[in-house]
Amino acid sequence: MKNLSAISRENPAAFSSAHLCFQWFSGARHLMVIFMLVSVLSLSFSSCTRQPEWEYLFNGEDLSGWIQTGGDAVFEVVDNAIVGTSVANTPNSFLCTVENYGDFILEYDFKVDPSLNSGVQIRSLSLPGYMDGRVHGYQVEIDPSERAWTAGIFDEARRGWLYPLAGSEHENARQAFRNNEWNNVRVEAIGDHIKTWLNGVPVTNLYDDETSEGFIALQVHSIRDSSYEGTRVYWKNIRIITENPGRYSSETTAPEISSLANKLTEKEVAEGWRLLFDGTTSNGWRGACRDDFPREGWKIEDGILTVLPTPRGEPVAGGDIVTVETFSDFDLKLQARVTPNANSGVKYFVREYKTENGCSPLGPEYQVIDDNHPNLNEDQKMGTLYDLMEARNVRLNRVGQWNNIRIVVRGNLVEHWLNGFKIVEYDRQSDDFDRRVAASKFKDVEGYGKIDGHILLQDHRDEVSFRSIRIRTDF
Repeated sequence: MKNLSAISRENPAAFSSAHLCFQWFSGARHLMVIFMLVSVLSLSFSSCTRQPEWEYLFNGEDLSGWIQTGGDAVFEVVDNAIVGTSVANTPNSFLCTVENYGDFILEYDFKVDPSLNSGVQIRSLSLPGYMDGRVHGYQVEIDPSERAWTAGIFDEARRGWLYPLAGSEHENARQAFRNNEWNNVRVEAIGDHIKTWLNGVPVTNLYDDETSEGFIALQVHSIRDSSYEGTRVYWKNIRIITENPGRYSSETTAPEISSLANKLTEKEVAEGWRLLFDGTTSNGWRGACRDDFPREGWKIEDGILTVLPTPRGEPVAGGDIVTVETFSDFDLKLQARVTPNANSGVKYFVREYKTENGCSPLGPEYQVIDDNHPNLNEDQKMGTLYDLMEARNVRLNRVGQWNNIRIVVRGNLVEHWLNGFKIVEYDRQSDDFDRRVAASKFKDVEGYGKIDGHILLQDHRDEVSFRSIRIRTDF
């Protein structure tokens, strides 16, 4: 077969026809390739922008698929919205979905009377063996008060606030609420990660693994003042994605809070956090004033470190335990759970002082105690700087529930936090601190609170449990 150059020399006319034919064939090939690329890109773009399959939980006409429990507030349908009307002298009322939901994206619109607190329960439960069937679980708050914590996360009838909106870092979220107008909320609950938005503004960014599945419920809060009877909250456009919701998940700029047990999030690792208790061993800990970890008196089980009770009159079996390391500046977080009337504490800047009777580990103490313990002074209750300074704005979870403890030391400034709220603040080099120590039983302890030292968990003969002990020192 001759090539095009040979045809061109022997027969120019034939070359012209052959060249045109070649151009047509080549162009057709290019068009086919372009068509195929466009088809692939079109399919790919269509896949990437595929709209989520929303399911509407409320049909706009009646309360099919919902059931009421708790109090006697009135739920009805008015103008394509669910309306909850408050009733005096009745507990919190809930309109619950019949179905349970695990991972999902939920959106809804709401409007509330400025005097009525409310919320939307997610992954919630009502069990006969728990508080006589009381609804409990995660609640996405509706808060029209000046506090403005709408779309924060409260653990109803269980652990209290998991993600309050206290602090300047949440100012944009607080400002997003439109009082006495329609508001939109988006909730993403995927695995152990819960995020919320209010009118498009990021609000919460919570990691918590307490409950993975439950119903959704609309709450009308109980009212104490009968003059507020008849106040209302409205919901509409309640819709949910349950089919592969992670595909439609959004990034958030809300500050991260984690309540995960003995586990660090990716962000915590990046920020320099590390576990002081790995959930399975006593690595990194030893008995106070000794080189090894106590063989008795402490138990590690199911990711929990527990000091066991010792009967009065008998020698303490385990004794206090301390970190092998010492610390100066640090941010310490942990969870603690007390039994009825139990007493313990978390000490820091601990030094092991030699005494006539052997050794005494001493340092400032974050008090961990059941506040029903008899004969407590105000500076001996939960979260106080023990025997030196009382705590304020305490939000304490009840006995048997986990409380989130945080101790922050930046130079001379020390903060105690409890369940997301700062409750104690002091300067350990101040005259005020010196006066308090001088008036206490620690007045003769050299360098008390001034010298870097160990972190200590106290054995006070009572059963108290700890977990999720984590720290960072570079912040």
